[in-house]
Amino acid sequence: MRVLVVEDEQLLADAVATGLRREAMAVDVVYDGAAALERIGVNDYDVVVLDRDLPLVHGDDVCRRVVELGMPTRVLMLTASGDVSDRVEGLELGADDYLPKPFAFTELTARVRALGRRTTVPLPPVLERAGIKLDPNRREVFRDGREIQLAPKEFAVLEVLMRSEGAVVSAEQLLEKAWDENTDPFTNVVRVTVMTLRRKLGEPPVIVTVPGSGYRI
Repeated sequence: MRVLVVEDEQLLADAVATGLRREAMAVDVVYDGAAALERIGVNDYDVVVLDRDLPLVHGDDVCRRVVELGMPTRVLMLTASGDVSDRVEGLELGADDYLPKPFAFTELTARVRALGRRTTVPLPPVLERAGIKLDPNRREVFRDGREIQLAPKEFAVLEVLMRSEGAVVSAEQLLEKAWDENTDPFTNVVRVTVMTLRRKLGEPPVIVTVPGSGYRI
């Protein structure tokens, strides 16, 4: 899942991003509304975690822009105000969900995951294919009943492949969905991660390399 965190309190923004990355999400971070509009115009995000009170460009205007573009991106709006009127106003602007500060990180994560599920074709909460069961919410993976421990990026790559339901996923698509914008696209990070993932999943191999195209399960 690709997430953009937009928050002018840098310590909070970085803490949220770090926590979401530990949940196997690819996260970009910006600290003002102008930078958010720039990123949204370049990258495809599943969810934008958007502070309402932003410098340069207000969060309301960022939310309006996402709606105007007709993007499948979902918006989780944050605010220091807990007034019902503020929450209603934010939702009427086009936000998909609203979370007042301070918030519990576990709740933020659950809301981001729930919104992320709404950006794609509905799938069951537990993904199953080729003897593999992947539970995105519990961060658990089993193959033929055996639990497999995966690093966050390995889990993210496997989730993208599982969600493709047998379709080929290119290395570029994996980079877009499982890594943030700071990753050098010319590195072999995708190939190395897929190799490690294959090894951990065991025999017989379930991840197939399609020469010149990408990978599939």
